[in-house]
Parts: sequence; C-alpha cells; structure tokens
Amino acid sequence: MEISKVGVLGAGLMGHGIAQVAAQAGYDVVLREVDQARLDKGIGRIEKQLGRAVEKGRMEQSDADAVRGRINGTLDYADYADCDLVIEAITENLQQKLDMWRELDGIVNDGAVLATNTSSLSVIDQAAATRRPGRFVGLHFFNPAQVMPLLEVVQTVTTDEESLKTGFEFGERLGKTCVHAKDKTGFIVNRLLVPYMLDAIRAYEEGVGSIDQIDAAMKAGANHPMGPFTLLDFVGLDTTKSIADIMFDEYRERRFAAPPTLRKMVAAGFYGQKSGRGFYDYSGDKPVAVDPGL
Repeated sequence: MEISKVGVLGAGLMGHGIAQVAAQAGYDVVLREVDQARLDKGIGRIEKQLGRAVEKGRMEQSDADAVRGRINGTLDYADYADCDLVIEAITENLQQKLDMWRELDGIVNDGAVLATNTSSLSVIDQAAATRRPGRFVGLHFFNPAQVMPLLEVVQTVTTDEESLKTGFEFGERLGKTCVHAKDKTGFIVNRLLVPYMLDAIRAYEEGVGSIDQIDAAMKAGANHPMGPFTLLDFVGLDTTKSIADIMFDEYRERRFAAPPTLRKMVAAGFYGQKSGRGFYDYSGDKPVAVDPGL
C-alpha cells in the first residue's frame, strides 16, 4: 500500500517526534491535539528541533522549512478523512484510546491502516474496537523519535499481511531499524528492559550499591550508554511505573512488579528529568544523585 498522507494523534512527547520524522521522510502530516495550547506546544517543539538541526549544520534552512510546511496542525478529527496511515500517540490509557478509535474509525477512509504507538498495552484490544482489526498494527517508536533508530512493528492475531508490510515499509522509509514483534505485553524491548530497571531499584533497596555507583558500574561494566537510574529518570518514573503495572497485571511475576521506592517516588511527584527530580536532582549545573529517603 502506498502512503502519501500520515495522521498523528497527540502532539506530546512521542507524537510531535513521530510527526517530525514522518514529515522529514517526505510525508504530508496531520497532527491533532485536544486544544490549541497543546497543539502549539507540540509544533513549537518541532520548530525548535528543526532550528537546532540547521544551527548544527545537519539540515539546510530550506529543507527545514519544507519539513515544517508538510505538517498541518488541527483540533478536528475530520482532517484525518484522507489519511493513508493514522498513528495514535496519546496518553497511555486504554479507555481513552478506545474512545478515540471509536470516534475516528468512521471518519478515516476504509483502506487506511491504523496504528498505535503504545509501549505496553495490548494492541488487539485497540484493534478490536475498530471495524478494521485486520488493518491495525502496533508501531512502537522510542523516545526521542527523531533520534532513536528502532521501530517495533507489532502484529496482532488479526493483522493482515498487507498492513504488516505497510508498517515495515513506512518504518524503513523513515530510516528506522524495524523489528517484527508479536502482540505480547511489553513487546521486545520493554519485556527485557523494564525488569532490568526495576531490578536496579531493588538492588539499591537491598544495599548492593548507591545510585551513582550502580549507574557507573553498568556503564563501565556492561558498556551501556547510561546507567539504569539515569535511564529511569529519562524515561520517567511515572511512565515506568505505569508500564510495570500493566506488565505485572499480565504476567503476575515479581520481576515486573514496581518496587516500593518507585511507587513512593511517583506518589511524591518525583518523576525524573521532566519534574526536575527523580533518582537525580536536576536543579543544578549537573545532575546529582539523591537518596530517596524511602
């Protein structure tokens, strides 16, 4: 299936990045948010990223202008009527996603492929809420979508071969490394990565090492680009807890359970980089590891 116009639902952390990389690949993009303020913020992020690319010599100004020109913001689902591929990147809440798909499904043309960027929820639950479960896939991008090379293309029990192929072709045109994942909670990366991060917290709770020492050990000993606590703060402790809760509910194994320290930090509003404090304090010139005191 040939794609010329891509719809992205949600201009937040993931949505604005997906819209940008799609426009950079030459697609016309429709980007929706629930209100003008959030839409303006998302488009502002895209403009900032494009401006930075020009400043660093990675892109010509004319190319940046062309990318921005291919992105059209909207508050109206009707603008998705002629999209060939629609990707949702809204809040990781199943009920909100289901409500959105039920409203959008009757608007988008019957031949379009629908996709979810969910990182942990079952894709089939969303596909089954539409009239086209065969034309529904998971397209799991990683943050930031403009930089991270991986795209998990998720096949459900109902996904037809044409739609799966469309997902791979789309990702490849974006320059992503595409991997085929089955619709198992957490897919490939989070199924392996989240228990690792949770186990780092448990190691800290059990006195194996301090936050900064565990981070330093995994960077130098396993050649990871960042330690587990730096990664937790980058991903967001609230996001990690949400994924852990979903995975534990599915598998009922301790390795997927959110440790007490994580639950208490989220309750206190310590989400990581985005809140200014997580396992590190970001208020100074450089991050400083802090004892959660929990």
